[in-house]
Amino acid sequence: MRLYRPVGRGELDLIAASGYRGYPPRLPEQPIFYPVLNEKYAREITERWNKTSAEAGYAGYVTSFEIEDDYVSKFPVQTVGASYHKELWVPAEELEEFNRHIIGKITVPE
Repeated sequence: MRLYRPVGRGELDLIAASGYRGYPPRLPEQPIFYPVLNEKYAREITERWNKTSAEAGYAGYVTSFEIEDDYVSKFPVQTVGASYHKELWVPAEELEEFNRHIIGKITVPE
């Protein structure tokens, strides 16, 4: 399955530091890691939130990655707004395991 994750400058720097192999641990106030199922929704989040947030460095990027279908199927799809606002909710404590199931490298599509 191909998934997308909108990120700010700091998070992208941490992804780069991992060799584009994984996402950084969540902060204590972030109990869920939520990759999204389509690029349109990821870009919308980037425009509305990341690029307007000091915390994100007023920068937003859409990352993309492949993940093992069998593993990711354990996370139910959540629709959180419009019909295309689809996310997976991965508990923060499972992110390290989630990263191990990423196939290849995380990319930043143009």
